[in-house]
Amino acid sequence: MYFESFKSILYQDTLLPDIFISEYLPSMEGDVVKVYVYCLFLEKYNKQATVEELSKKLEMDGEKVKNSITYLECLGVLTRKGDNIILTDLKEKEINKIYRMKLSSTPEEAALSLERNKKRSSTITAINNMFFQGVMSPSWYTDIDAWFDRYKFDEDVMYALFQHCYDHKGLAKNYIAKVAENWYSKNIKNHFDMEMYLEEYQKFKDIRGKIIKKLKLSRNLTEYEDDYVEKWVMEFKYDFEVIELALKKTTAKTNPNLKYVDAIISDWHKNGLKTKEEILAYAKPVNKTVNSIKVKEASVPQHENYKQREYDNDYLNSFFENVVTK
Repeated sequence: MYFESFKSILYQDTLLPDIFISEYLPSMEGDVVKVYVYCLFLEKYNKQATVEELSKKLEMDGEKVKNSITYLECLGVLTRKGDNIILTDLKEKEINKIYRMKLSSTPEEAALSLERNKKRSSTITAINNMFFQGVMSPSWYTDIDAWFDRYKFDEDVMYALFQHCYDHKGLAKNYIAKVAENWYSKNIKNHFDMEMYLEEYQKFKDIRGKIIKKLKLSRNLTEYEDDYVEKWVMEFKYDFEVIELALKKTTAKTNPNLKYVDAIISDWHKNGLKTKEEILAYAKPVNKTVNSIKVKEASVPQHENYKQREYDNDYLNSFFENVVTK
């Protein structure tokens, strides 16, 4: 016997996995979400549709539909086999990411792992409650665990990483990973390292604000411009009074930019100049006019600055003897 359902579409539901909402939705544009939800709907009823049909049904440009499908494929949310589209089981995908088989451990490794995992678990729970309202996606757990292993951060540094990113540009994984990589390159491992870095970072922020004000920029600095300022402050250890000397040199430029300023400051650092006084002395122009006048004066013979010719009495009397009188 076969049992068939004839329920109207009016009474049906298309299920959207929570893992999609927490893991993929935040970084998606609206058009991509529209395409994904409609693909779920078609899959449930085993329907077929071309790009042109999707374009008309969703009231979207055909090129946007193609780009959305390509983006979803790059995320691993769907795969294409010829003309067929297969939606990924997101729940199974996350379970496979979380599950990592370990065959055996020594008692010492097990005890160390247990203690370490207690601290990590406490930190991850605090991150979940503070920044994700208690509904953090499962993939975050594996990512944070991997960051602990990769960057060797203490638990308080990991929490500070999320706080820092949350306060600045948000909690996109790529951004957090980039900041973590930056901290790792600066040898930040524990609370003391973190305090030292944050003190320098605050100085960087203050100087960056002053630069924007001095140049009267109606925008924030770009990521590349930030790198210049960070180098001047954190690597070269210059205060704003030194940086301002270089900023003043942009007044003669039609389109001043920080690349030009960086060339000036890098030259100062290369020549070992550290203070404002040293730089001013280094940049002091030579008075060529005065020097040329001195050289010219030295080349002109001065009055009586030569040996007089000497004459005897016979030579002088000869002038009178040769005089003819009339």
